[in-house]
Amino acid sequence: MGTIGYAAPEYAGGGQVSTAADVYSFGVVLFEIFIRRRPTDDIFKDELNIVKFIEASFPGRVLEIVDPQLLQELEETPMALKEKCSECLLSMLNVGLSCTKPSPGDRINMQEVAAKLHGIKDAYLNSIVSSSLATLHRYDVFPTLIALSVNGTKEIDVKPYPVIQGAGRFPQAILNLSTLTILELAANGLSGEVPPNLFTSLPDLQILFLGGNLFLGHLPSSFTNASNIQALDLSRNNFTGLMPTTIGKLTKLLSLNLENNELQAHNREDWEFLNSLGNCTELQMFSMGYNHLSGHVPSSLGNLSSQLQELYLTNNQLSGDFPSGIANLRNLIFVALGRNNFTGVVPMWIGTLKAVQVPMEIFRIPAITGIDLSFNSLDGQLPTGIGNAKQLVILRVSSNKLSGDIPNTLGDCESLEGIELDSNIFSGSIPTSLAKISSLKVLNLSTNNLTGSIPASLGSLELLEDLDLSFNHLNGEVPTKGIFRNATTLKINGNQGLCGGVKELHILACSDVPSNSTRHKESLVLKVVIPIACVVSLAVVIFGYLLWIRKHNSKSISLPSFSTKLPKVSFNDLTRATAGFSTPNLIGRGRYSSVYQGKLLEDQNEVAIKVFNLEIRGAHKSFIAECNALRNVRHRNLVPILTACSSIDSKGNDFKALVYELMPRGDLHKLLYSTQDYECSSDLNLIMMAQRISIVVDVADALEYLHHNNQETMIHCDLKPSNILLDDNMTAHVGDFGLSRFKVGSTMSSLGNPNSSSVAVMGTIGYAAPEASFPGRVLEIVDPQLLQELEETPMALKEKCSECLLSMLKVGLSCTKPSPGDRINMQEVAAKLHGIKDAYFDAN
Repeated sequence: MGTIGYAAPEYAGGGQVSTAADVYSFGVVLFEIFIRRRPTDDIFKDELNIVKFIEASFPGRVLEIVDPQLLQELEETPMALKEKCSECLLSMLNVGLSCTKPSPGDRINMQEVAAKLHGIKDAYLNSIVSSSLATLHRYDVFPTLIALSVNGTKEIDVKPYPVIQGAGRFPQAILNLSTLTILELAANGLSGEVPPNLFTSLPDLQILFLGGNLFLGHLPSSFTNASNIQALDLSRNNFTGLMPTTIGKLTKLLSLNLENNELQAHNREDWEFLNSLGNCTELQMFSMGYNHLSGHVPSSLGNLSSQLQELYLTNNQLSGDFPSGIANLRNLIFVALGRNNFTGVVPMWIGTLKAVQVPMEIFRIPAITGIDLSFNSLDGQLPTGIGNAKQLVILRVSSNKLSGDIPNTLGDCESLEGIELDSNIFSGSIPTSLAKISSLKVLNLSTNNLTGSIPASLGSLELLEDLDLSFNHLNGEVPTKGIFRNATTLKINGNQGLCGGVKELHILACSDVPSNSTRHKESLVLKVVIPIACVVSLAVVIFGYLLWIRKHNSKSISLPSFSTKLPKVSFNDLTRATAGFSTPNLIGRGRYSSVYQGKLLEDQNEVAIKVFNLEIRGAHKSFIAECNALRNVRHRNLVPILTACSSIDSKGNDFKALVYELMPRGDLHKLLYSTQDYECSSDLNLIMMAQRISIVVDVADALEYLHHNNQETMIHCDLKPSNILLDDNMTAHVGDFGLSRFKVGSTMSSLGNPNSSSVAVMGTIGYAAPEASFPGRVLEIVDPQLLQELEETPMALKEKCSECLLSMLKVGLSCTKPSPGDRINMQEVAAKLHGIKDAYFDAN
């Protein structure tokens, strides 16, 4: 169970799966992050393993073994910060030591781990704030300062510590700048709660951008005092709770962006804020997409400002009828309600499903330019009144259950540039009126039930650059003019009745019209041969089907249902997204699966598609295990799953895949070891001390959640750097649950096979008790980069930095004790690491 070097030593002797084993693996990963050495490196042989390596150097020689990058960073650190940095490093390693005790009973749990790590992280960040924001404190001498912009996405000349980036809490010094009218602190990695007195301290604020940070808690209650605020952006944080009903006091508000948080609204009382928001009569943009809004959207949505131009409620759990009253928003130019659960309503007095259709009223809004209703469960027909939306530029209703004919009046939308009607149940022919839309650039009608021929008039659309008609029931000759000349921008596969077209399409040529002399022979064929062929074919199909049923019943394991409704994808969708699972799209390969990157839809972010190789024994169970693990877990430090696909491929074989959000920075292993000769290479990724601390804390939080805060205790069983993925913000996400186990009481079950309880270890793992020499020589074994960072740290800070390093390694040692009972659990690990991090940042 697990991977050699990361698996707990008790597994080597056939020990039971336990949370303490995950704690041990976490401790090893913690060590690896700070010393940049794999537990399988050649240096670790005979009786020496990574845990003993840390113990032998802790705490006196830690700086000799840490990553040289960290040493270099430490050297460049102001003297006042070096001591705090060292303290943080020691504290982190100390948590690792608590995780790697030989006996499972001696290890701390993940709740303790998370608490300690958060303390260490906060202390470290606060130290950096105290030092790096020294110039910010001097702003007090500018009583008339009206604008302050420190955006983490822009280059700042202070290195290695940007003015605020990664600096922890909101800088309190800013609250003294009472004349500020503009405050921009976006994308700086700030955490904690926004000061409750922010708006009372800065009463003149007109523009506030705090997006892209890590703020949490409820929205600050004092923002109702910001009577002058015009633009408020709190997006991409971790705010929770309800939207305050006092929001309507911001009467000058033009733009309100709260997307990508964890705000909630479930019942009528929770939605009361909409009534209040109606008092913001100048509001032009409102977004609460990517939150936890659910239930019916009240009709008071139609009472929002008549000046509203953009409305975004996408990616929530909204349901029921389409929001009524939306036609009152006469100046609306873009509405995004995609990826929700809009469905029919069940009238109790009838007992039958009332179909929700794409509402006619939305097309009566004369200024509407964009409609996104994709990935819902809307059915019915597309209204013929759509032709009234003369200004409509984008129409997206993909992945619904819309049926009937595509209305001819769609061709009256003369401003359309994009039409996406794919993955519905549209039937009938392709309207020739679409050729009237001279501005059309994208037309996607794929995966429907369209019949008839392809209108040759579509070739006259000079701006059309993407035409997807695949997977319908079209027939006849493919036109050869305009876009039909370019096989790379035209998709028509999956239509068995098509013929002709340019030769690059590689489809059969169209047959000549039969002559009179051959019609008698063809008649004979029709009367005799075809019936015989049909009977034989039918027999073959029935026989094949019976064999398939027998095989399927003997081998299949039911696909677990997810608690959250996920968008459906087919094998064909994934094939298109990955260019046929091509090698250029391949980004990783594991024991049971290969991972590809691709786009399910052109205008969306890339996703990671994990395709299971079902020919390998255990792959099917691994798929089921991941589904079981992911269906009920949701945490910011777990890899987010988007959907699953259980289908058959083009050859009729079983096909299983999972679709995740793509983590752009890849996995931690690649980040740590960017070249083969990583110890000598100058091409290594530069990973700052603060980033390493944050990664450790993120992983600890994920394991604490799995062990202690989930409905059932989940044991990962295979924690290692390659299973830790990083997003654009360097936030760590734990993934790959193919070996995970659930623990209910004292009962252990494999997620792929509830009857399985045995533990298999790949290879021989030898771990002995910690040596008595711990912790004297840690600085001799740490990553040389860390040593260089420490050398460049101001003298006053060196000791603190060393202490931090020793503490970190000590935690790692606590996680890697040979005996499972001796290891601390992940609660203890997280607690210690947070404490070390806080102390480190305090010192800096």
